[in-house]
Amino acid sequence: MPSLTGPRPADWKVAAPPIPNFAPQHDSLPRLPVPNLAATLDRLKTSLLPLAHSEAEFTDAAKKIDAFGSHAGPGNLLQSRLLQRANEREHWLEEWWDNLGYLGYRDPVVVNVSYYYGFDGQPAHLSQSPAARAAGLARGALVFRQKLLSGQVSPDGTKEGQLCMDTYRWMFDCCRIPGLHGLDWSVSHAGFQADDLGHIIVVRRNRFWKLKGIINGQILSMTELEKQIQHIYDSTTEEYPGVGVLTASNRDVWAKDHAHLATNPHNASILRTIHSSAFLISLDTDTPSSPIGHSRSLWHGSLSPSTSDAPGLKNRWVDKPVEFIVFDNACAGLLGEHSTMDGTPTARMCDEVLDWLADPAFDLGTPSVIPPPEPEPLDFVVDDTTRTAIDKASKAAYELADSQSLSYHLTSYGKAAIKAFRVSPDSWAQMIIQLAYARLLRARGLNREGGTYEAATTRRYWKGRTETIRVVTSQSDAFVSAMDDPHVNCEDRKQLFDAAAKAHIALAKAAGTGEGVDRHMLGESPLFSWNVSYMLTSKPGLKLCLKEGEPVPELYNDALYKRSGNWVLSTSAIFSDHFPVYGWGEVVPEGFGVAYMTGYDGRLQYTITSRKEMPNQEFTDEIARAAVDLYDLHAGQPKSML
Repeated sequence: MPSLTGPRPADWKVAAPPIPNFAPQHDSLPRLPVPNLAATLDRLKTSLLPLAHSEAEFTDAAKKIDAFGSHAGPGNLLQSRLLQRANEREHWLEEWWDNLGYLGYRDPVVVNVSYYYGFDGQPAHLSQSPAARAAGLARGALVFRQKLLSGQVSPDGTKEGQLCMDTYRWMFDCCRIPGLHGLDWSVSHAGFQADDLGHIIVVRRNRFWKLKGIINGQILSMTELEKQIQHIYDSTTEEYPGVGVLTASNRDVWAKDHAHLATNPHNASILRTIHSSAFLISLDTDTPSSPIGHSRSLWHGSLSPSTSDAPGLKNRWVDKPVEFIVFDNACAGLLGEHSTMDGTPTARMCDEVLDWLADPAFDLGTPSVIPPPEPEPLDFVVDDTTRTAIDKASKAAYELADSQSLSYHLTSYGKAAIKAFRVSPDSWAQMIIQLAYARLLRARGLNREGGTYEAATTRRYWKGRTETIRVVTSQSDAFVSAMDDPHVNCEDRKQLFDAAAKAHIALAKAAGTGEGVDRHMLGESPLFSWNVSYMLTSKPGLKLCLKEGEPVPELYNDALYKRSGNWVLSTSAIFSDHFPVYGWGEVVPEGFGVAYMTGYDGRLQYTITSRKEMPNQEFTDEIARAAVDLYDLHAGQPKSML
C-alpha cells in the first residue's frame, strides 16, 4: 500500500502501471533529443532582440551568449554532461521537469497551477437535475476509464503519427501527495487489485462520501448513479468541517496538515480512499449564471460576500487529477491537477464523455436486479489542530482567490473566416494578443518587461510533455508597430502580418520537435523562482548540469536573458465543442494568463486572468479591438479607430 507520509518513494513514477495498448510506444516512439547547443544559442539570441530595451543591452547579452557557447566557454562542458545524462536515461528531462515545474512548487496549486474546463449544458433528453448531471458525468467517466484500462482507447495522433499516451496512466485512481521535504509526488492505486477499485468520492457540503461506481466489474447504470447521488444530496443538509480546503494551502503547510491528519488511523483510511478513488465529484452549492461566474466558481470556488473564507474550496480535493464539479443549477465542469499530466488528456476524456451523453443512443446502462449499497459517508476526525488549520487555510484561500481578476471575450468571427484569409488560426490569435498588449503598454507609458509563453506539445516523443514557443519576434513587433503607424498602408501591414505569422509557425514547429530554447537552457525563469537554491543543487537542462561549487555562467544572470523568461503573457489553446469556458492563472505577479480557443467556426474565445492590480479589463478591451482590426485589415476595410 502506498505511503501517506514520509520521504518521497524513489520509484513513485514507475508505480503507476502502463496502459496495456500504449506500452509498445516505449519502443516505437523516439526519445526527446538534446538540441544542438549552437542552434539553441542562435534561437535564444534571436528571441532576445525584440525584448531588449536598447541596442547596447542586446549587444551585451549577445556577447555573453557567444562566450557561453565558445570553445572555452561553459556551455560545451554542460552540453557534454547533458548528452551523457540523455544516454543514461530514457528521458533526460522528465524527472527535472516534474520537480521544477510542478512537484517542488510550494505555492497553492489553486489559482497558480490548476486549470478548469467549463461544460456546456445538460443534453435535453436527460434529466436536468444536478443529481442527473453528476450521474451522467460519473457514468461517462467510468466508461472512459474502463475503455482506457482495457486497451480500447486509441492513441492521440497527428498526420505525422502517434502521440505519447504515457501520462494517461495518471488520470484515474491517482492523487498528488504533499511532501514534507519540499517535494510532492503522485500515488497510483491502479496496480493494486483492491476489491473496490473504481469507487468515486462525492463531496457535498464538505462531507465526503464513497460511492461504489463499479460492482462485480459492472458500471452502475445512470439510473442507479442518479439515485445514489440524490441520496447524498438528501442526506447532507448541514455543513461539515471543511477539510478539503487544506489541499488548497501552500504545499508545505498542507504537507504538515496532511501528516497530522494521517496520524489518526481513521483519517488515514479516509485519505487512502480518496487517493485511490477513480475521480472526485464536488456537488457545489453555487449557481453560476455567466461565463465569468462559471469560470471563477470552477477555478477557485465561490467567494461569498458575507464571509472571509472560501466555502467552495472546502468542498473539494484539489490534488485529484480529475475533479468534476456540479453546481446546484446543474452547471458543471472540471478542475484539473497539473503535475503529472497536461490538459490535453483530460480535455479528450471530457470531450468524449460529453459527446456520449449528447447522443441519445449512448448506453446509460441497465439497473441490476440487486440494488447497489448506499454511499458510505467518510467523516474525518477533526481535532483542534485540524480545526485551526481549516480556519487558516480557508482565510488564505479566500484572500488568494479574491486577489484575482478574470475577464472573458468572444469575437464576432472565428476559424472559418481566418482560414478563408489563408492564415493559421493560432498565429492569428497570437497576433491579436501581441497587438493588444503593445497597445496596453503604450497607453500606460510602460516598457515590455517579459516575453510571451505559448505551450507546444512534444508528445511525438516518448514521455514528451511541452516546450515553449517564444511568441515575441522581431517580425511580430514590426507588424504591431505598423498597425498604429499612419504612414504604413494596409498592403504593407498585411505583408508584415504574413511575415509575423510565418515566423510564429516556424517557431511552433521547431518547439514541437524539441527544438526550443527553454527546456534546453532552463535558466532562472520565474516559473522556477520558488526555490533558486533547490534549482542549483538538483539540476535540469544546461544550467542544472552545473556541479556543486561551479560558478553560474554569466549569461544566466543577464537582465535581458532573465526578462526573456519572465512570462508576462502565459498563453495556451485547447479545443472542445463542449467547453464554453476554460482557463488558469497568470504565472508572474505583473502578468496575464490568456486561455484561448480557435476551433469554433464563428468565434474566437479568450479568457484573461491576472491579479486585481493589473488592468485586466483594459487588456481584454484591447484584445477585442485588435481582433476587429485584424479582421478589417484582411477584409480590406478601413482600420477601426475604437
